Amino acid sequence: MLEELGLIGTILDEEQSPEEPDSESDQEEEPIVLNRKKKFGSQSRGARDFNTDFVFGEADGLAHDDDWVMADVMKQLKKKRTLTTLDQKIEKIRKKRKAEEKPSQSDAASSSATKKEDEDEEDEEEGKMEIKPEEEEEDDEDEDEFNSEDEEILTKADTLREKERRGKRRKEEEAQSFLEDASQFDDTLTFDDMNLSRPILKAITSLGFKQPTPIQKACVPVGLLGRDLCACAATGTGKTAAFMLPVLERLVYKPKTSQVTRVLVLVPTRELGIQVHSVARQLAQFTSITTCLAVGGLDLKSQEAALRAGPDILIATPGRLIDHLHNTPSFELTHIEILILDEADRMLDEYFEEQMKEVIRLCSYNRQTMLFSATMTEEVKDLAAVSLKQPVRIFVNSNTDVAPYLRQEFVRIRANREGDREAMVAALLTRTFQDHVMVFTQTRKQAHRLHILLGLMGLKVGELHGELSQSQRLENLRRFKDDQIDVLVATDVAARGLDIDGVKTVINFTMPSTVKHYVHRVGRTARAGRSGRSVSLVGESERKMLKEVVKSAKNSVKARVLPPDVVLKFRDHISKLEKDVEAVVKLEKEERELAASEAKLSVAQKRLEGTAPNDSQRVWFQTQQERKQSRMSKALQEFDLALRGKKKRDKFVKDSRKKEMTPDERAQFEILKAQMFAERVAKRERRPKRARAMAEEEAPPKAKQKAGKGGRKSAFDKELTNVSNKALKQYRAGPSFSDRKRLGLDRKRSGSSRFRRK
Repeated sequence: MLEELGLIGTILDEEQSPEEPDSESDQEEEPIVLNRKKKFGSQSRGARDFNTDFVFGEADGLAHDDDWVMADVMKQLKKKRTLTTLDQKIEKIRKKRKAEEKPSQSDAASSSATKKEDEDEEDEEEGKMEIKPEEEEEDDEDEDEFNSEDEEILTKADTLREKERRGKRRKEEEAQSFLEDASQFDDTLTFDDMNLSRPILKAITSLGFKQPTPIQKACVPVGLLGRDLCACAATGTGKTAAFMLPVLERLVYKPKTSQVTRVLVLVPTRELGIQVHSVARQLAQFTSITTCLAVGGLDLKSQEAALRAGPDILIATPGRLIDHLHNTPSFELTHIEILILDEADRMLDEYFEEQMKEVIRLCSYNRQTMLFSATMTEEVKDLAAVSLKQPVRIFVNSNTDVAPYLRQEFVRIRANREGDREAMVAALLTRTFQDHVMVFTQTRKQAHRLHILLGLMGLKVGELHGELSQSQRLENLRRFKDDQIDVLVATDVAARGLDIDGVKTVINFTMPSTVKHYVHRVGRTARAGRSGRSVSLVGESERKMLKEVVKSAKNSVKARVLPPDVVLKFRDHISKLEKDVEAVVKLEKEERELAASEAKLSVAQKRLEGTAPNDSQRVWFQTQQERKQSRMSKALQEFDLALRGKKKRDKFVKDSRKKEMTPDERAQFEILKAQMFAERVAKRERRPKRARAMAEEEAPPKAKQKAGKGGRKSAFDKELTNVSNKALKQYRAGPSFSDRKRLGLDRKRSGSSRFRRK
């Protein structure tokens, strides 16, 4: 009937739907294309007239609805005037290089033409050179980094093979030190069954949440009871909402009687603090609960004014929080009812140790404490610094579990080939993974260099690390989220907690220092049930870390092999770009010097006019000398040459003082930093635990006593408790001759005798 009318029927229930092709095959399905311009270059002339910047009105409306969340943060940003951005400098150098290459190419073409005596060919060549200015500009835009001969080599497909698992997966040991384990939860639980208030349920619906995730099903009921908990779940499973929902419900149920801060959320990085603050504001948008953000890089005065008003929830980083506690009047933590540590394992490590001690000291003792992380420690003794009271353990996933739909791949780097890392990353980004990619490096210097290199190759790149200003960091994040840039090169600042929609691939320039760092890095993709891929470059010295990752992996791990010809081509291309990299760095240095001189001039001018601000010096919980000593100890830890491989490191540090480092030396420096951190972690774990005032979980085993003698006391106990006259005389007289001989005290020191021989 439908066929007679020319209609197409739908698939009925009893019919089988066509199966989609499997995407997990070992061969690359799509042909390798060097860049997106080539991919869309075969379009007709009429298609080019379409405005690529056109956006539908609905998208504008959605973006406008979300602007109110970030409005307070954008007001606090310190906007610094910069002459040109890094991308503009890179584009300037690229155009200069292309302009220099054009005359050389035309000279070579004319010399080859003079050798030929054919007039027709000469006429054709002259005709080719006569191009309109507009078409010439289009050719410049469409000009490629590689010629047609190189493309035959560069379009070779990578080979993938499954990585063999040579060891048994470690069994998870149940932690016996927690009072209660609530990892088993009711899988049928919904948001309506959690006894949440109507304003919070309305906010959940407006955010598009339909079903709670496993960590939310497990944590929300326990959090509503007011219990201390220690929760662990894989990255991208909704841990922020898992602790925000019970907090908001408790604040709604028990309104405050005075203007005080009742909830404190501590985060390790500024970007994570901004993200948690936006989630909290969206969940509390239909209530009267107020929130405040206190992180570094934002305006101090506006934060002080917000803290004086007594917000219900404060999201802060430890450094800025301590600054406000010692310098903002009428702000204190004595009324804190709930303390939350997001990424708790990071907050309790050596870098935040002194700051966390100060925050815990100033907090209220009678409080609820909640710890959340994807790589949480299972030992209560390690968490004793935050004074947990009968904590509940909620481990939905293991400490080393990655996202369930993550495909892990590794690229092996042979010995004496460490300098190929940059070429391999450039090959992966140009040929295979061309958009929505995050590249992690160990140092800020390497991240900046990769940004310049990839930008000179024509890729849209941004960077994110600690040397950038807060406005630059937020701007680069926004551009990456809005698809304005395809690749984000970052350090471990962006490795924890950041939820960026649509990240398809994570590339590790070097393997991170520990498995925990690896879990957090690759957790930027495959979030919230989506699929993703991680590609890590592994050298010979990093194979131990690779074995640990393969052992803990639940799914199969792939080994990716890049064709040697491709790596060689990109290595040659990078060596040609070294002069351009130096030119960009020189432009940056000149601009920094100019900005510094302008700043000094403006300060001097304000002092002459008498309008310079007289800000009083801010107080810190440590003295200047103590801060200097802590910085020095951290620096000595990072470059501790007394660890293993002293001679090797001594030689490397001596050689690396040269002005220019080779690609091999740069890669070795990245690996060295990771190894030093891993060794410090191992050394700290071997250190005996500090004695703390808390109840022991297990009674120490009693020593076996001999029958009839009542046990044997040690010599120390005997001497300490013996108060007889004889013992006192012996103590005053000192050790006897036999004791001195036994202890080696009878040797005469030089100059100790009363008479000296002449």
